[in-house]
Amino acid sequence: MRLERLDDLLMDWLPRQRWFAGKDRGINGISVLSDTELVEGDPALHHVVIAVHQDGGTDRYQVPLGVRSELPGRLEYAAIGQLDDETHLYDAVHDPELTRAWLENMAGNVDVGPLAFRSITGIDTELDSFASPAEQSNTSLIYGDAYICKLFRRLTPGINPDLELSLGLVRAGSKHVPELYGWFSSDLDGTLSTLAMMSEFLRSGTDGWQLAGTSVRDLYAEADLRADEVGGDFAGESERLGAATAEVHRDLAGAFGTGEMMPAEVRAVSEQMGARLDETCAAVPQLTPYAGRLTDAFDALAELDAPLVVQRVHGDYHLGQVMRTDSGWMLLDFEGEPAKPLEERRARAHPLRDVAGMLRSFDYAARHLLVNGQVMGGDRDQLEFRAQEWADRNRAAFCRGYAEAGGIDPASHEVVLRAFEFDKAVYEVLYEARNRPSWLPIPLDSIAALSTRPESGYLT
Repeated sequence: MRLERLDDLLMDWLPRQRWFAGKDRGINGISVLSDTELVEGDPALHHVVIAVHQDGGTDRYQVPLGVRSELPGRLEYAAIGQLDDETHLYDAVHDPELTRAWLENMAGNVDVGPLAFRSITGIDTELDSFASPAEQSNTSLIYGDAYICKLFRRLTPGINPDLELSLGLVRAGSKHVPELYGWFSSDLDGTLSTLAMMSEFLRSGTDGWQLAGTSVRDLYAEADLRADEVGGDFAGESERLGAATAEVHRDLAGAFGTGEMMPAEVRAVSEQMGARLDETCAAVPQLTPYAGRLTDAFDALAELDAPLVVQRVHGDYHLGQVMRTDSGWMLLDFEGEPAKPLEERRARAHPLRDVAGMLRSFDYAARHLLVNGQVMGGDRDQLEFRAQEWADRNRAAFCRGYAEAGGIDPASHEVVLRAFEFDKAVYEVLYEARNRPSWLPIPLDSIAALSTRPESGYLT
């Protein structure tokens, strides 16, 4: 296919895509790095990798291109543009007539040009797909009610941690991760790099954030009742989620090993936390009144004189990364924070970093309705008291479940947990100030509440 005008079409189309990471900068140019034909004829499917040149650097993206002589109405919303009167280009993820090619190639474990398709179990190749509208940085295709295939739009050289950790956990027999069926990859800069992975679709699953939000709404509707008296009490689920998290951490340690972070390295981590605090206070002065207590927490971490055990962890753990299914809690999306370099996402960390992420998520679940205009009426002070009560109850339940299932006891390692949680909250302050100013009270109020508690027993 002649692609002379493709860069012009993509210059207009890319900034309108949710997964495009460079919306804050103009595009200086686009280069086509590879074009692999996966389906011949009309329609045709081309797998295209492009380089997008912007101020500050160059990023690579994969764009599955559908090519038709005429574009049917059902695909007009996916149009990219026309090369000529008889060549219509569109985003092929929206065309189930073409996306079966990925199933067929993974099932066959074939190589097509630079693309290597692999599977570890049988795959039904007769399923139609639809593109999930819920994705942000990636695109997910749901095939029937059996598979979900995550397409990593922005490409980074190397094996994606989501594939790496999922494969290790499945092989370890973990019962808290979806089955992995296949993936495909290609060479980037001389390194085998993940382009997509396909896992079990959890058709009976409900998002943890959604479940927690329902519980909080029940509490606000009965604002004169305590969190443990409301029918939608979430603490039992939080405790079971804590246990599932500990079991996955144990499986990760078994599959990928453990190491030690020596005191000098711990001090370096503490210094990074302090630098992040200074940067955030300069950008968000509302945080400054709490800087002393936050610094105390980071200094306490630096004073630890024993090594810390480190291992592979989830890396971006919150209620949106877990699903409650008929068989229990499942953990998803082990990609880590996409904005961080791959080397950092693959590094070992203390498992309480994941625990701290989930504790922050409980605070967000409890408070976001109050700042998002979704709770009308009622006594504001009472609602805020109930929100803190709900968060505390579920934080404690999660930590209890985590410890009882064999995880590092958060209550016995509060210096470590407190530092990680405060560091995460500082990150949230800067993020909200820059992206969602109306949500800034969530981390600020959490920091205000947590920083007044004694260093010992701050979980209760």
